[in-house]
Amino acid sequence: MSATEELIPEGVPVFAVVGRINMGKSAVLATLLEVDDDQVIRVDPTPGATTHCQSLPVRFGGRELTRFIDTPGFSRPLEAMRAIQEMHGEGTPDLETVTKFVAAHLSGGDFEDEARLLEPIVGGAGILYVIDPSKPLRDAFVAEMEILRWTGRPRMALLNQKGEETQEKEWRERLGSYFNLVRTFNAHRARFEERKRLMASLLEIDERHRGALEEAIRLIDTEWEERREEAADVVLGLLEEALTLRVEARLEDQDERMEHRRERKAKELALQYVEKVRRMEKKAYERLLKIYRHHLVTVEAGEAYEGIDLEAAETWKKWGLSRGQLTVAGLIAGAAAGAVVDVSTGGLTHGGGAIVGGLLGAGGAFFKGADLPELGFLGVLRVSSGSGKKLVMGPPKSENFPWILLDSALHHHAAMVRRAHGRRDTGVLEEERGESLVRDLPGSDRRVLAKWFGTCAKGAPDRGLTPEVFQVLVGCLRRSEE
Repeated sequence: MSATEELIPEGVPVFAVVGRINMGKSAVLATLLEVDDDQVIRVDPTPGATTHCQSLPVRFGGRELTRFIDTPGFSRPLEAMRAIQEMHGEGTPDLETVTKFVAAHLSGGDFEDEARLLEPIVGGAGILYVIDPSKPLRDAFVAEMEILRWTGRPRMALLNQKGEETQEKEWRERLGSYFNLVRTFNAHRARFEERKRLMASLLEIDERHRGALEEAIRLIDTEWEERREEAADVVLGLLEEALTLRVEARLEDQDERMEHRRERKAKELALQYVEKVRRMEKKAYERLLKIYRHHLVTVEAGEAYEGIDLEAAETWKKWGLSRGQLTVAGLIAGAAAGAVVDVSTGGLTHGGGAIVGGLLGAGGAFFKGADLPELGFLGVLRVSSGSGKKLVMGPPKSENFPWILLDSALHHHAAMVRRAHGRRDTGVLEEERGESLVRDLPGSDRRVLAKWFGTCAKGAPDRGLTPEVFQVLVGCLRRSEE
């Protein structure tokens, strides 16, 4: 099998991504194909980092539906254009002449880069020509466009907007003469819908493989929905685990006699509780990073409920539900929690538990300590057991806690789906602490969540509600992508 046959498999639509060195070709591919691993796509600030063609297949179920090829950049386009013209003689060069040029220079020489990038094109690949519109339009770029036009292959120009200042108008006027289609694409900011639109644009320049491309687009869409559902399952698990969490500590006799010892033990318990929730969040967010294929960044967790953190206090004002929404949610959550009491007593309260629970929920407490100090949003309950007395913490007394927890998850999810894979910066994922996302939920969704939160507060999540809660979370994640 020849090198060209390896690059261009029969029956598979192939597109060569070409352009000048450092125009962002590899970054475009990294974002389009959701790859941020340097071992898969070379994204390097060093000019000329891509020196050979690299095949990047798009597969579903083990079957290749389309392929992109990362190519070396043009290095001497003006000279290459003149060499092709000289090889052709009078008239306008064509595919046959460009093919001869590739064969003459593929093994080395002055135009090896040009020959390598043109090899898949003369073999049948369509063209995605990537340019940075912040660069002035010079003769060298016109030479590149001429060479690509001579191949006669389907071709689309991609304006990869890297900066604010652009020469887009001038570029578009010239590109229209050389390309079948011109599109704008920001490799550092493009989200899923923009990536999908770019894939759909390929249909406009390559009618030969419409069936394969349409199937690829459909499967990309389906796969994204599956990932969103997988993410919703992660968030559901986080909420249930955190809202049913209990931590406890035994009270010794001296603790009972000395208030300051009880207070210290309660504060130690509070730190344990917060740290456990933080670890739960971090584990969940790391799973979300894997779902959305991010390997270059890490996540932080628990910032929203560190009581001594002024920024966290501000978050509590901005996230979660409003006071009026909390009152309604508290009634629903309290009634749901009270319903658990009815079941546990065999119905002997004749519904009284649900009524009382509703009043307590509206009052704003899941648990309230009888004679222990309040610790920020936490509450500590002192209970008696067969082995003596102990302190129990969980869930937090603040009725806003589950909504804050959900808001934090939604903001982290939004940051992940908005991060383009063409970005190469590392470190902690940038999370915008914007306004509350749960306050805009439909009332019906808030009622479902409030009822379920109430059952979690009593340590017995309503399994009958779980499918409905799951669908609500899928909708929450979908809206967070916007």
